Amino acid sequence: MRGDALTLISSVVAGALIFPVLIFIATATRLSAATREQRYAAMRLVGATPRQVSVISAVESALAAAVGTVVGFGLYAALRPLVATVPLTGQQRFFLADLTLSAPQALGVVVGVPVAAAIAARLALRRVTVSPLGVSRRVTPRPPRAWRLIPLLAGLAELAYFVFVGRRPATGNGQTAAYLPGFVVVMLGLVIAGPYLTMIVARAVARRTRRPATLIAVRRLADDPKAGFRAVSGLVLALFVTTATVSIIGTINDYRGTLGGDRQTRTVVEAGSDGQAPLAGAIPARLLTEVRAIPGVRGAAVVHSNPDGIGKVVHRRVHPGDPPPQAPALVTCSDLAQTPMVGRCPAGAGVAAVDSYAFGSLQSHPSLPWPAAEISTAAVAKLPVQLVYVATDGSTAAMERVRTVLTTAYPHQQVRTVGDWGTDLQQELAGWRQLADVVLLTTLPIAGCSLAVSVVAGLSDRRRPFALLRLTGAPLRLLQRVIGLESTLPLLAVAAISIGAAFAASALFLKSQMRYDLVSPGVAYYALVAAGLVASLGIIASTLPLLKRITGPEAARNG
Repeated sequence: MRGDALTLISSVVAGALIFPVLIFIATATRLSAATREQRYAAMRLVGATPRQVSVISAVESALAAAVGTVVGFGLYAALRPLVATVPLTGQQRFFLADLTLSAPQALGVVVGVPVAAAIAARLALRRVTVSPLGVSRRVTPRPPRAWRLIPLLAGLAELAYFVFVGRRPATGNGQTAAYLPGFVVVMLGLVIAGPYLTMIVARAVARRTRRPATLIAVRRLADDPKAGFRAVSGLVLALFVTTATVSIIGTINDYRGTLGGDRQTRTVVEAGSDGQAPLAGAIPARLLTEVRAIPGVRGAAVVHSNPDGIGKVVHRRVHPGDPPPQAPALVTCSDLAQTPMVGRCPAGAGVAAVDSYAFGSLQSHPSLPWPAAEISTAAVAKLPVQLVYVATDGSTAAMERVRTVLTTAYPHQQVRTVGDWGTDLQQELAGWRQLADVVLLTTLPIAGCSLAVSVVAGLSDRRRPFALLRLTGAPLRLLQRVIGLESTLPLLAVAAISIGAAFAASALFLKSQMRYDLVSPGVAYYALVAAGLVASLGIIASTLPLLKRITGPEAARNG
């Protein structure tokens, strides 16, 4: 089960990390292509056809991407031994073979990256090939429509389906196939819906402002929201990935972090198999006598399997997601009285039908009234033993002596205390937390680089309009405020929606997969988001000095 969960969440995280990387590649390629628009337009003026210009731009971009791919493979070969030593989940390191690309994977990278770069370059220059004067004669693109919200809603609906039908795939591969597409479609939906949301926000702000810089910025965003959103799309997706990762792993940590037992169950030693194969045909009376004679032992309960399904199945979930029992286990009321932390019998009953997981979970719930089972104590004593539950005074001597006696009697069974359970659990939770740190440290720097490249690309695209504004008397500070607002407004607006979508997707996933209710992230998460947004504004501000250099009088010339 744990391996399936790790595979599932790792698959979702890997799928989520791909999107910011792809956006960064597309943005960087677009920047290099956009800076060559003037040269391509000059080629059109001297007789080059649109097809020739397209081929030239695609070949240049593909060659540059191919060189970068070769360099990337070199870095991969150099860093692979180092990365293999990093325990990304906090417990196990990788073998070099685990980080080796197969031939199809390597071929996909070698071919895919240059092809993606060529396509991005072609899309970036699609307006240049209209005519030789295409650079100077750009028209306002058609406004985005409301249908762009459909993919985002469809992704959330796909995740909600498994909540409403009340079941999920049984295997890890089936769960990955069920949930991963939902997260991918939600992220794709954010990218598709971003321009429409940017336009709506820009129009709303335009109706309520009279400041020149704000008016210019929101009018430009309303006219071309795709360009405005493109600059912040990488960071919006990074916020989605960060929020979803922190929410999912934080909720798992919150629920499972309480499985270490409480004050009463910290005194318990148990031997058994949590409702799987029987522990023994019948426990020897001398073994129980020896255990109960150990100083510090307060009582022992023998949990018997129930092959005939006697009694009513009552599932006492200690935590959401606990597996339901196939049939109740059976415990005599005299034994249950010695271990009151796991419930009590009804008045006058001799045998109780209990949920064996209530014993195996090492949680205390003394107020639980188990229903009576219609079977005699003598008949129960002949049934196979499933679990032996021993309550002590909590002293180390008593618990270790009980452990020794039970281990000697059942050498092939698990004998554990709450400390043993908690140690394994904390290792697992530490792995989840470290995986979340890996996601944050990977996603946010990529998004920051993508934002910087996007803002620079936007400045390069609009250097001539800004140069004309400067020639007509617009102060440089006004234009810098325009650039800042054009990046900040879509960032804050769509980021809020991205965070909300991440909370919704995480809540649906947790409810369906683990039956957990979403736990709100702590103060550290909100501080991280605030710090990320402040750092993003700092990145935007760091690009503003370029405006003075690229909007000189020479940039206002045609051609």
